[in-house]
Amino acid sequence: MLSTLDLRINSFTGNIPSTVTNCSNLQILELDNNNLVGKIPDAIGSLSMLSILGLSGNILQGGIPATLWNCSNLQILELGNNNLVGNILSIPPTVHWLNLRDNNFGGKLPSSTNSSSLISLDLSNNYFVGSLHNLVCSDGVKKTKYFSLGYNQLSGVIPECWEKWSSLVLLWLSGNYLSGEIPSTLGSIPLLQFLGISRNKISGGLPSSLLNLSYLKVLDLGRNNLAGIIPPWIGIKLTMLKILNLRTNNFYGNAPDQLCYLSQVQVLDLADNNLSGNIPRCFNNFSVLSGKETNLEVQLLFYLDDHSFLVGDELVMKGKEATYRSFLGLVMLLDLSRNKFSGQIPSELTTLHKLKSLNLSRNQLTGEIPNKIGDMKSLESFDLSVNNLSGELPMSLSGLNFLSSFNVSYNNLTGRIPTGTQIQSFNESSFIGNKLCGAPLTNDCVHVDKPDTTSDQKEDGGSHKVDWGLIISIALGFITGFWVIVVSLILNRSWKITYFRLMRKLIKV
Repeated sequence: MLSTLDLRINSFTGNIPSTVTNCSNLQILELDNNNLVGKIPDAIGSLSMLSILGLSGNILQGGIPATLWNCSNLQILELGNNNLVGNILSIPPTVHWLNLRDNNFGGKLPSSTNSSSLISLDLSNNYFVGSLHNLVCSDGVKKTKYFSLGYNQLSGVIPECWEKWSSLVLLWLSGNYLSGEIPSTLGSIPLLQFLGISRNKISGGLPSSLLNLSYLKVLDLGRNNLAGIIPPWIGIKLTMLKILNLRTNNFYGNAPDQLCYLSQVQVLDLADNNLSGNIPRCFNNFSVLSGKETNLEVQLLFYLDDHSFLVGDELVMKGKEATYRSFLGLVMLLDLSRNKFSGQIPSELTTLHKLKSLNLSRNQLTGEIPNKIGDMKSLESFDLSVNNLSGELPMSLSGLNFLSSFNVSYNNLTGRIPTGTQIQSFNESSFIGNKLCGAPLTNDCVHVDKPDTTSDQKEDGGSHKVDWGLIISIALGFITGFWVIVVSLILNRSWKITYFRLMRKLIKV
């Protein structure tokens, strides 16, 4: 007798046939990632032996049949990424894994879990309203590892009752209307690795209890109303951090040198605060960004864990909002823009050879651009605009063949824009507000000493010859970048499928 029907990741269309219930011994029904439409048949609730139902990634409409809640053996229910509607008044007591993300569910949150063995609850990207209190402070959360309520319309304060969540690994509350301060009891979750509370109305400072989260790998508190200094204990105690996002708050004072202890950091975003002083010269201690050690672990975390708060969350890169989802394993970002940093750009930054995005714009930086900036071969986005930088553009910029975004406008830069390089392919708006000359600007370098023609020809192989080395390097860069993205997508899907199968096997055991 048929017990497993797995038709995931195909191109099936039409309704789910109600005749599927003729398979009365069916335990596993997986139709995820197709193009199925219509409603979930009421008759599915008659499959009394059903333990896994996967319908995510379709175009299903309507509500969840009440009969489905009566499946006494149902353990995994995957209904994410559809157009389902309705209220969720309760969670079936037998369910261990419930995914309803990216639908149109609304109303208040369930008042309790009703399950002492709930491992994962994902209600993110819906329209739930009201308070977190009843659900968060209910019993039955001791085994919950993944709790994701991001991007709803939840309001009120984050409750002070997290001591019960002893198994929690991921907490994602970003993109709501939560207010008040960060509760100190969040520091009592011993295994927490991912904490996302960005895009809310949280105020106050960072509670010192968070220093107890020694396993924390992602701390995302951006776009709130947080204030105070950035506490040094972040670098001293949270040494496993891969991603630290404090952007668009009201932090002030210096960026503490202790941040340099975050050798594993992959994304450091302190933009749009009131930070001042010099940029720490010890950022070359970032082992992953400098290429001294690989970052395979964090890549696998993002590929494997579909419930990561970073799925759908946003980082700012290349001047616009970019949703990275599974690409997070590839992102290496340092953003200190829109602060009041002064002094020179530390030459130590040029040792961050794996950095893809560097944004120091809208500060009060002075001095020259470091000559070794061209050593940062992985840079794709580079912004130094609206500072007080002086001197000429380093010729080493010609070695940055992956640049797709470049801006040095509104400084005090002088001289010729390096010729025969990718730098000249950018719009003149990337250079205005300086005393620069040469393409792409229309003003000629009439007052700039002309280089020796003979030496130029020796270096360039003649002024009329095609620079095949540059063309080949750009082509190779494009091909390499293309295949990195393609391979990441392949890995993402295959790893995710493997992960869910493993989880389901573990749950069944």
